[in-house]
Amino acid sequence: MLVSLKWLKDYVDIGLTPEELAHRLTMSGLEVEEIKTIHPQFSGVVVARILSVKPHPSADRLSLCSVSDGIENYPVVCGAKNISAGDIVPLAKVGAVIPGGYTIKSSLLRGEKSDGMLCSEKELEIGDDESGIMQLPKDLQLGLPLEKALNIEDTVLDVNVTPNRSDCLSMTGIAREVAAITGKKIKLPTIKIKESSEDINSIASVKIIDDDLCPRYTARMIKDVKIGPSPVWMKTRLEAAGLRAINNIVDVTNFVMLEMGQPLHAFDFRFLEKGKIVVRKSTENEEFISLDGKARNLPADTVLICDGVKPVAIGGIMGGLNSEVKEDTQVVLLESAYFNPSSIRRSSRKLGMSTDAAFRFERGIDPEGVIKALNRAAQLIAEFSGGNIYKNYIDVYPNKISSAKDIPLRIDRIRRIIGTEIKAKDVTRILRSIDMVLKQKGKGSYLVTPPTCRVDISREIDLIEEVIRLYGYDKVPVTLPAVDVNEMEFIPRLDMEERIRQLLTGSGYTEIVNYSFQTPQSADILCLPENDERRQTVKIKNPLGEDLSVMRTTMIYGLLETAKKNANNGSFDLKLFEIGRVFINSSDAELPEEKNMIAGLLTGELTDEFWSSGKTVDFYTIKGSLENIFFDLKISDCRYIASSTEPFLHPGKSCGIYLSDKKIGFFGEVHPDVMERIDIKNNLYIFEINLDILVNAHLERKISYREISKFPAVTRDAAFVIPDTMEAGQMINIVLNQKEDLLENVVIFDVYKGKGITEGKSLGLRFSYRAPDRTLTDLETNAVHDRIVRNTVNLTGAKIRT
Repeated sequence: MLVSLKWLKDYVDIGLTPEELAHRLTMSGLEVEEIKTIHPQFSGVVVARILSVKPHPSADRLSLCSVSDGIENYPVVCGAKNISAGDIVPLAKVGAVIPGGYTIKSSLLRGEKSDGMLCSEKELEIGDDESGIMQLPKDLQLGLPLEKALNIEDTVLDVNVTPNRSDCLSMTGIAREVAAITGKKIKLPTIKIKESSEDINSIASVKIIDDDLCPRYTARMIKDVKIGPSPVWMKTRLEAAGLRAINNIVDVTNFVMLEMGQPLHAFDFRFLEKGKIVVRKSTENEEFISLDGKARNLPADTVLICDGVKPVAIGGIMGGLNSEVKEDTQVVLLESAYFNPSSIRRSSRKLGMSTDAAFRFERGIDPEGVIKALNRAAQLIAEFSGGNIYKNYIDVYPNKISSAKDIPLRIDRIRRIIGTEIKAKDVTRILRSIDMVLKQKGKGSYLVTPPTCRVDISREIDLIEEVIRLYGYDKVPVTLPAVDVNEMEFIPRLDMEERIRQLLTGSGYTEIVNYSFQTPQSADILCLPENDERRQTVKIKNPLGEDLSVMRTTMIYGLLETAKKNANNGSFDLKLFEIGRVFINSSDAELPEEKNMIAGLLTGELTDEFWSSGKTVDFYTIKGSLENIFFDLKISDCRYIASSTEPFLHPGKSCGIYLSDKKIGFFGEVHPDVMERIDIKNNLYIFEINLDILVNAHLERKISYREISKFPAVTRDAAFVIPDTMEAGQMINIVLNQKEDLLENVVIFDVYKGKGITEGKSLGLRFSYRAPDRTLTDLETNAVHDRIVRNTVNLTGAKIRT
């Protein structure tokens, strides 16, 4: 919001410097981002009167003028056609400098002397009119510098108005704030309407079909208007606020919008068929040509202002090309309405039309200020255009808009929130300074009714905010908050996440954070079957886009997308992991089921290019990463079952991860079909683990300790011939589950399949034996070893390879 101090002083006396005012406004919650000083781009230009105008003897398009500045007469050659004797005009005398760096000199033009230049608005850069010489008010003092005569110099504050303070999107709203923080009285403009005898209701009517989108619509009519330029003072105010002057009718609607915060629109009444205004919703893809000349296909439920036949404006956003005010307009229908803020916000976003009117309507305007703005604009239009205002006005208001009333306010509550003592009389003074009505309910208790322009105030805490911001944040003493120092709660899951995070980052992985949203097509890309719970997605009501319209049910798709983006940027060697949540939509529950997961991805070279031996990551690389995690968490009974049922994994290069027959995750190589769908060439290896199950398993583990033996271990080897379908891990578990005290460990030292093995494969196991209190003898070791081997053969059906 650009605030002209010259304009602001029309409503409130300001005894502060611009810098002091900016500071006070900022401290009250209206941040001033910039202070701009407006200086004229010319010098040496004065107010002058044309005494005579004669044709140039040697040029048909030029005139010889005699111009007076009240002291001296000057001969001036001019080519404009809109001048005559008696006009008050700007005269750039010899030595004057005008925009563009031009210095006026005495010269001969077709043999006639010219000691100056008569200027247009465009030439002085105080307007856009370049059609002729600028016409000044007749009562200006001759010889006065033009910048002083027009009071052009100004200071403009660029105020950042927060979305909740729609009342401050107007000059009177800012004036009300300034009056409150400085203790001054606000001076609102006087509105006096002089009506003609002809009644508006005899020739015009308004009907609201969809009053949920437009609760109130009012209108006045002005006849016999003459379209022309606005007064200079109004042009300068509009331009200081960042708007371009157009004509006296349109400028008034913009002026009143900036002055009172109520957007208005003027229709050329001759283009309103049947003399009607009908407010309704648009139909899907209904076509409309707006004032900017663009044809638009409107979404359904957009507010349309129509006449008896066709649409003439997009309600609250922009008028139509088919009803705009033109140079020959004589009768104007002036609209002042209240539109549903959420409707305007939605339509403005969908249409990409962020107009000044929409900016105010979507934040909420004063529903009771509609008539005031209507009358103010009608008064100014009649004054500037010479028009006559029809008797009465139309006010269609089917459903009165409720406003906050009688909000309880407790003085002790203010003190508790703010943390300092504020007297009751200061509280009442502050609230009354911004037009709040207070009724004392009891000692230290009030009922407060905010003005209708304060659409942001509905609760006691809103009133407390008003008190403290106007009292002054800088007056609140600095104190440390009184808080209890308690031991931080230990959360096992977060502790485990941090341990895993440190372990993976120490192994060269990089943690990433993806959106919790993904495309609905992710389930098809991952080839998930129809009965898979990961197809039960949670849809988002207001998604960022179609590609992010559902909550993720697995973290795998996000990792694959990340790998693809990196590959497109030339990064093919990746070690990534993510810790987060997935969301499964359950039809039986009000809220979706949330699961804490960890997922990872590997691809490319095993080490960086300087140390690489050409070896790439594979199935066993990612398996090793998972085993490191389980080892660190002291989870030793984790099993890997090769028959993974994940459709997006390669069936021969993937495993399910199980704890006590409960599946906690999976890992393996991504299926070639999925790779083709996401368009990635290099092999990808992924894993995903349910952290909730892992945490519970970790908490159930009881860690036991024993003294480290100082005596040497004794090893024995044995080779078993087992079927191809039997997993090596199964053999090791069978050995360890025999619970032999002297057996310290068993590892695989050889796997062989080939000559000499007719069926199955040979699995070589190395057994390590140790006693805590002595050195084992061969006799003791052989006895235990033979027993273990014999039991293993009996339990598995394996054969001893000789």
